[in-house]
Amino acid sequence: MSIYSFNSDTLVQEDGAVLEETATEFSHQLVVYNDDVNTFDWVIESLIAICNHTHEQATQCAMFIHFKGKYAVLHGDELKLIPMKDALHDRGISAAVESCN
Repeated sequence: MSIYSFNSDTLVQEDGAVLEETATEFSHQLVVYNDDVNTFDWVIESLIAICNHTHEQATQCAMFIHFKGKYAVLHGDELKLIPMKDALHDRGISAAVESCN
């Protein structure tokens, strides 16, 4: 199992790998919000199933969501992200598609 450290800007895996995405080339982002209802495992499973994240990506996103209160888990075209947002809502996870501008 990987060990993660957290600071205000990044989540760093023990081997130095950093999960970062740039929003500069995309107009919208899928933002997932923290809550007191859903478990880490459920959020991770949902991000894997809906956003096609790897287990590591989904785990890092879940950590950001937990510690920052929200996190843009995916960037892309609005029409691609809306069905993903709806699928997360169907699983009881609070999410929104927001403009990157």
